Amino acid sequence: MIIVASGHIRKMFGGKKVRPIDATTIKMVEDKARSIREKIITMLGQAGSGHTGGSLSSADLLACLYFWEMQVDPQQPHWPERDRFVLSKGHAAPVLYAALAEREYFPAELLNTLRQLGSPLQGHPDMRKLPGVEASTGSLGQGVSWAVGMALAARLDGSSSRIYTLLGDGELEEGMVWEATMAAAHYKLDNLVLMIDYNGLQIDGPISEVMSPEPIADKFRAFGCHVVEIDGHSVEQIMAALDEARQMKGRPTAIVARTIKGKGCSFMENRAEWHGTAPKPDEVERALLEIRG
Repeated sequence: MIIVASGHIRKMFGGKKVRPIDATTIKMVEDKARSIREKIITMLGQAGSGHTGGSLSSADLLACLYFWEMQVDPQQPHWPERDRFVLSKGHAAPVLYAALAEREYFPAELLNTLRQLGSPLQGHPDMRKLPGVEASTGSLGQGVSWAVGMALAARLDGSSSRIYTLLGDGELEEGMVWEATMAAAHYKLDNLVLMIDYNGLQIDGPISEVMSPEPIADKFRAFGCHVVEIDGHSVEQIMAALDEARQMKGRPTAIVARTIKGKGCSFMENRAEWHGTAPKPDEVERALLEIRG
């Protein structure tokens, strides 16, 4: 594998394609993140319920994964050698649905059925009902544990697949997260990347007041991870962190991404009440205007 800094190209191992990391590519991914945010607002507004703040805060992370980092084929969602993403913070399903629709796993019109009876797009993702969903998650801590198992299985199978999982910072209050992280380090799972959406807020308020998991980066280091701390809304920093993770041998990588809950909508940003509140019609209109600039 050859890793080159921004402005050059990167050749992935296993015969995977060469991809540019330049201003054009960064702009493309930023545009995808913007489109993902638009889809999040629109579908939640139509559904009238769901998790807005944490979906918006992680849009840039998923845009980088699905449109730059991961090797996937929406036409063959069960391709054995695909990379896999597990949304451990399963309540943020709208950001996953938006990314999958943007990546053309299914028609974007299906987003209009979010949380409706009989829809494959429920409040938490269901791997049995929607292509591209790798794990049915919701109970916090479960997804990262599942991802550890996937990474270990990939190694045992001799597969080049890489496994990515996204955790919320409030989720770090769950003991299962740290059991899984300890196991990942013990088994030296360098094909595993944990991404932490560190927006500082959970449903009951600031994580520092509810049950502080801080200092987050130091804890992951103590549990044996290689840690990269970044601005989770900088596409270039996310790309650089993912490249660094690919170079790491013998340890899983934890990317601690500082984010803003409700990112892109000024009246939602850094407000815990938008954790599980959907926008009303007038708020949808205002949010879309802000996101589109």
